[in-house]
Amino acid sequence: IVNEILRLNEDPNVQGLALDLPESSYSSKVVNAVKPEKDVDGLSDVNLGRLVRGDAYDCLVSPTACAVMELLENLDGKTVLLVGAGGALGASLQCLLQRRGATTTSCQWKSPGLQSKLHHADVVVVGSTKPDNVPVSWIKPGTTIINCSRDLLSGNHNYGQQNNHAPENAVCSLAIAMRMQNMVKNTERWIQSQQFRKWDLHCLKLQPLSPVPSDIEISRAQSPKAVDVLAKEIGLLTDEIEIYGQTKAKVRLSLLERLKDQPDGKYVLVAGITPTPLGEGKSTVTIGLVQALTAHLNINSFACLRQPSQGPTFGVKGGAAGGGYAQVIPMEEFNLHLTGDIHAITAANNLLAAAIDARILHESTQSDKALYNRLVPVVNGVRGFSPIQLARLRRLGINKTDPGTLTEEEISKFVRLDIDPSTITWQRVVDTNDRFLRKITVGQANTEKGFVRQMRFINIWSNVLAVLKISDTCVKWQSTAGTKVCILMNRDAGVTGALAVLMKDAIKPTLMQTLEGTPVFVHAGPFANIAHGNSSVLADKIALKLVGEKGFVVTEAGFGADIGMEKFFNIKCRASGLVPSVVVLVATVRALKMHGGGPNVTAGAPLKKEYTEENLQLVADGCCNLQKQIQITQLFGVPVVVALNVFKTDSPAEVDLVCEIAKQSGAFDAVPCNHWSDGGRGAVKLAQAVEKAANQKNSFKYLYSLELPIVEKIRIIAQKVYGAQDIELSPPAQSQIDRYTRQGFGNLPICMAKTHLSLSHQPERKGVPTGFILPISDVRASIGAGFIYPLVGTMSTMPGLPTRPCFYDIDLDPITEQVKGLF
Repeated sequence: IVNEILRLNEDPNVQGLALDLPESSYSSKVVNAVKPEKDVDGLSDVNLGRLVRGDAYDCLVSPTACAVMELLENLDGKTVLLVGAGGALGASLQCLLQRRGATTTSCQWKSPGLQSKLHHADVVVVGSTKPDNVPVSWIKPGTTIINCSRDLLSGNHNYGQQNNHAPENAVCSLAIAMRMQNMVKNTERWIQSQQFRKWDLHCLKLQPLSPVPSDIEISRAQSPKAVDVLAKEIGLLTDEIEIYGQTKAKVRLSLLERLKDQPDGKYVLVAGITPTPLGEGKSTVTIGLVQALTAHLNINSFACLRQPSQGPTFGVKGGAAGGGYAQVIPMEEFNLHLTGDIHAITAANNLLAAAIDARILHESTQSDKALYNRLVPVVNGVRGFSPIQLARLRRLGINKTDPGTLTEEEISKFVRLDIDPSTITWQRVVDTNDRFLRKITVGQANTEKGFVRQMRFINIWSNVLAVLKISDTCVKWQSTAGTKVCILMNRDAGVTGALAVLMKDAIKPTLMQTLEGTPVFVHAGPFANIAHGNSSVLADKIALKLVGEKGFVVTEAGFGADIGMEKFFNIKCRASGLVPSVVVLVATVRALKMHGGGPNVTAGAPLKKEYTEENLQLVADGCCNLQKQIQITQLFGVPVVVALNVFKTDSPAEVDLVCEIAKQSGAFDAVPCNHWSDGGRGAVKLAQAVEKAANQKNSFKYLYSLELPIVEKIRIIAQKVYGAQDIELSPPAQSQIDRYTRQGFGNLPICMAKTHLSLSHQPERKGVPTGFILPISDVRASIGAGFIYPLVGTMSTMPGLPTRPCFYDIDLDPITEQVKGLF
């Protein structure tokens, strides 16, 4: 019985649980196994305790006790005797009767002085069967008798016709009605719980230290909430999460259906100036902002971040969990593996790559008949097509289901994909910076029978990851993945179902938390310089529903506004239909000094005095890049708030100068931020500015029409965003554009693959370069994800390791099993 109760407790389709059991089964263990909020019989200790304490609204009261109270009127000054009514029923009745002004006495049938008590009572409530040795004459005429005993339905009761016992016949029906009323009350509460509500979030306290410890020391000093507790606080149901350990959980997509009628919250994008080796801190701002909104201003907010790649983690950049006292925790779990999404993406991508090469090999070495016999084998004496093969037959116009009825010509059409190796654009991926995989030769073993071709690995920004980012349902992921497969291979390789299986968990966002216990979704991956580099549409849409109409979802675009933000608006917002409310543009005094002509920075070397001493002229000169990024944001009609990450080497005059220039250049506001050292408290002014900006008029628009030719869309981005004079297409790039246009893909948006270190194609050109011609060396397509991506200059899609990678410092403590040296 208890096991069944526990199962029903967790069933979201069950809003109330009534117990109709033999008397002997009503043990405390059974009664208290029922969740108090589903206990429509009001039998649990929790509900009884709430009733006694006076929390009538929060408790469910025994239906039988409620039925008795419905039958009794004008109890003031009357004496009520409860006979044989013990347990939850007796306690509930005593509490309710006393509140109605009655003098209440309780006793058993064998109690001394029972005759006298019965004689003086105005009302007798019977909770169990009357023994034969208690005569009816003990009860005075005119006494109201109410029978609550469990033999009521059997008719085994007789208290004499001279007494007013008509109500006893009504108790059963009323009790059933009161139980139904409890059920209605429960359902109303459940419906209300599905509506937007202010989160009852227990935020974690921070005690910032000075000097600020390392990121990993700060992360480990905080004790995160259990993820199921966090999930409940933000309105997730038990069956909507899949827990991974203590601090991570996958969130099921069924949540979107449950919340489909809820209004969305405000949508905030964090972008930045053109990056420098000195760092700007967009992830830190993202986390600091939501900590300020929720932990300090009591506003529902969600951060949506991308999962970092292990390439930068073990290479040169480091992790992406934020930093200082504005982090996602546990940061080592965030930066390493997480819930295995990137491994699933790698497996799915490389399965298709292997399928392509294997199919080419088999077709080149086998006859039509041999291929057909292997593709449609006889199993247990029966030959049959698989569902995916039947779908392929229909696409070929062959409406047959019996493998024995195909003609030789139909068999040839079915088994031959005829893939031209020179047209394969699908590359293998690996989540490691490995420069030696930029160009390789495959098929050199004798077993591959001379099928040798050149190919390359790319980092984890695969077509599979791109589709994951822009999908808003699992069905859409499957359909876009299928489209991509068919187009790139020109035929069906039979792998779409397998890809969906590999990605079935990766499609779900991962729930984590900040240092102050506010919620974070981690989903999809990085690389805004060679992809669109945003978190997933799914994560954003779920978060927008959870925060409610007055809440905020803060997400991040990779690198500068000219790279990540442009793609966010023109690609992600087109795919999702979501409209951003505010852009937060992140800058630092140090980075602006570099854009103003400051000296180069060498990793590991002390900063030169230009970066540690006040230099207003250098700051003013560098603000040209900030102004340009503000202008780029204004192209899309979205209010922009500048967040200036403050370092201890920044002078007040430098900070004031940047904020003043930003506001003069069209920013709604510009705010110094100290969240790195102070947590959310250091970003409260930023949060207030963002809240005000979100209420401003928003005239969001896309930069270009999809109906324009591919070349014109590239030119618009180059001229209006980067500031180029014009573009220059290489012959291969022009050839690819012509090919994609002929194939009907000319109406796709553009995803520029360009260096993130400059507005131009030359990384060394800081500030705001002008007069340059942007060279387009190649043009490729991610059809499933829905964009064309031109490669600018010598852009590489596989980073390499530096001379001294981060992995030199990373180790595992064999005693504590803690990661060491991770930032």
